[in-house]
Amino acid sequence: IRLAKTAGLETNNGIVVDLSLRTAHPDIYAAGDVASFYNLALARRLRVEHEDNANTMGYLAGQAMAGQAIIYDHLPYFYSDLFDLGYEAVGELNPELDIVADWAEKYQKGVIYYLQAGRVRGVVLWNVWGQVEAARKLIVEAKPFKLEAVKEQVMIT
Repeated sequence: IRLAKTAGLETNNGIVVDLSLRTAHPDIYAAGDVASFYNLALARRLRVEHEDNANTMGYLAGQAMAGQAIIYDHLPYFYSDLFDLGYEAVGELNPELDIVADWAEKYQKGVIYYLQAGRVRGVVLWNVWGQVEAARKLIVEAKPFKLEAVKEQVMIT
């Protein structure tokens, strides 16, 4: 970040980029852990330090530098494993938001929804696999939250 500041680039919890991953300098792009980007689905600026964001953003930044018109509208997810437990999470996981937990097996397998103004802003899939795309869709669609309706979209398998 210090190098970016020295070069006169705008920083805000990272190197600020536009939706095409370009900095304020027309010939400089930033991607991955250092990039502060505007996320369309969450309508706010983010900086994400995880593999999914780095891989997707790096690939698209390369396309942009090669002259392709791109818009970075990816909603990154992150994951971790803790011995025999694991999770995948997407969106805004802010403890100040309203939280609804749907457990198939309490604290072992379930889905945790983070809500703001009755809309899904984030999802944690605790020992639930293969549902990241469904969780992303809930966040992007921003429909009013009804647990029975979302249970049909995000399946606890």
